[in-house]
Amino acid sequence: MIYYKEWIKTRWFLLLLFLSSNGFAGYAVLRIFRVVELKGAAHLWEVGIIKDSVFIESTMQFVPLIAGILLAIVQFAPEMYHKCLKLTLHLPCSHSKMIFSMLKFGLLAVISCFFVNLLILFFGLQQVFAHELYWHIILTALPWFLAGIAAYLLTSWVVLEPSWLYRILFIAISMMLIRIYFISPYPEAYNGFLPYLTVFTFLLGSLSWISVSHFKKGKQF
Repeated sequence: MIYYKEWIKTRWFLLLLFLSSNGFAGYAVLRIFRVVELKGAAHLWEVGIIKDSVFIESTMQFVPLIAGILLAIVQFAPEMYHKCLKLTLHLPCSHSKMIFSMLKFGLLAVISCFFVNLLILFFGLQQVFAHELYWHIILTALPWFLAGIAAYLLTSWVVLEPSWLYRILFIAISMMLIRIYFISPYPEAYNGFLPYLTVFTFLLGSLSWISVSHFKKGKQF
């Protein structure tokens, strides 16, 4: 029932998110194809090897981040504005199960979208680059997609918080946490840290329970 409710509430935005994010991924690949037509694949290989270029950062770097933020707002802002969360928490079911089911729906949606984005990039880059070069680009892009998941979880935490005082504090903390995903400008800088960063990212989902606890206690200041 919860999943169906979330689907009804977000279905049109999810369609827009899917089309737009994949449109950016497709555009990033088409830009590379265009350069190949104009200057040849050898030129791109040379730039990729000598200058350690990733080629897609100007198009894709912040797309997952924006997608995660917007999905959380679309999913949870109506719950808070129309006081629907109070009704949801009065259902005869575990509060934690309710909230984390809602988060799970959003996570599945955003991860599915990002997975298709990566598939488009993966198969598109394969047409131009050797194995080492296209994996170099994909591995560099993975922290951006983890940042999108983190942005979804952190924005949910902020939006679910009933107190504006705490919201301001949570926004400041969220900005510092998101900065972790963009600290290094160097390609593949996160390779050795990716497993830990992935675990850290999904653990951020537990923060929403702080906001729900405040909501249950009636904190509105």
